[in-house]
Amino acid sequence: MLAESVRLALEALGRNALRSALTALGILIGVGAVITMIAIGQGASANVRDEIARLGSELLTVTVGQRRRGGQGASIAAGAFDYADVEAIRREVRGLRHVVPLASRPGRATARGVNWNVKVIGTESAYFLARGWALASGRTMTEDETYNGKPVCIIGETVRNRLFGGGDGVGQPLRVAGVACSVIGVLAPRGQSGAADDDDNVVAVPFDMFQRRIQGSPDIQGIVMTAYATASLERVKIALGGLLRERRGLGAGEADDFSLLDMRQVAQSMTAATQTLTLFLGAIAAVSLVVGGIGIMNIMLVSVTERTQEIGVRLTIGALPSQIRLQFLCEAVILTVAGGLLGIVAGLGAAAIAAPRLAVPFVTDPAVAAAALLVAAVLGIGFGYAPAVKAAALDPVEALRQR
Repeated sequence: MLAESVRLALEALGRNALRSALTALGILIGVGAVITMIAIGQGASANVRDEIARLGSELLTVTVGQRRRGGQGASIAAGAFDYADVEAIRREVRGLRHVVPLASRPGRATARGVNWNVKVIGTESAYFLARGWALASGRTMTEDETYNGKPVCIIGETVRNRLFGGGDGVGQPLRVAGVACSVIGVLAPRGQSGAADDDDNVVAVPFDMFQRRIQGSPDIQGIVMTAYATASLERVKIALGGLLRERRGLGAGEADDFSLLDMRQVAQSMTAATQTLTLFLGAIAAVSLVVGGIGIMNIMLVSVTERTQEIGVRLTIGALPSQIRLQFLCEAVILTVAGGLLGIVAGLGAAAIAAPRLAVPFVTDPAVAAAALLVAAVLGIGFGYAPAVKAAALDPVEALRQR
């Protein structure tokens, strides 16, 4: 009986092919919108995970925060860290693999008569190990260069491209923030960071050189650390926070005047945020599915009215009401499933086109496509049931009188 009902449903839909196509279009748009939104959202989540993995899930960063003057007074900048803080962390906090000072400021780099605004950082060679940042060419800084202020620098890919064009740049002279240095290495490209900054637009110089000749003070704005994979990050953070509070003279009732950033927590928060946004966008797109379902119900009700005599003839010659009901249900389900299949193709195509333009990877999840198709079929049954029941409940004699 099902096969016969499907055959009759296809014949009925074929007699009004254009109307059937337009009816399925509503489901196509709804499913396509859901697939596109979810695919882009999953791509954004994957982008976040890749970004965090690139930075390192064991990465910890301490930066100078603010403190309130007079308890409830205005917030003022807290005192900077110094190198004694770095040495104390290395000595007293267990579980840390790298502890690296970091100071930075914007500056202008000049080479071969070309000027370019860059981010200048003063740090140690271990900073690149902590960030998992490889060299494309050249070498990193030696201990002698780091702690004796030798005029050397390592540049990012953007700086190399802007100042040296097609050249490698290693061994070339460069002036950064008014200080002359020699390029000893070029960092591998990393692209934009999560803050939309160009990570490759950087010039790294030895920490001592930065403090004495560029910054002019021993202040340290941040300390970058990585924990061993076997270490408990929570214990490390507790020990680190306690040590810094003690060194900065904070009492029991005073808030921290520094910020401790845990990349693992950042990853969890950002992933949760992107997932929530994906669900929200998917829910908005799903509204069009409901609209498409209502359109199907409307068309099916019109179809029942138009085919009243046909239904009466079938009931008169022996068709059961259940067969009439099944045929109309099959028509509704065929429309929604056809629209759903085309919507999946359209949604994946739209996501594939949009993903590169939004700088996110194209991610496909077969489970999402299957769920969308299942929802479309359920909509067909749900919105097609009332017209099917109406058709099956027609009185044969009254139906035959309709013209």
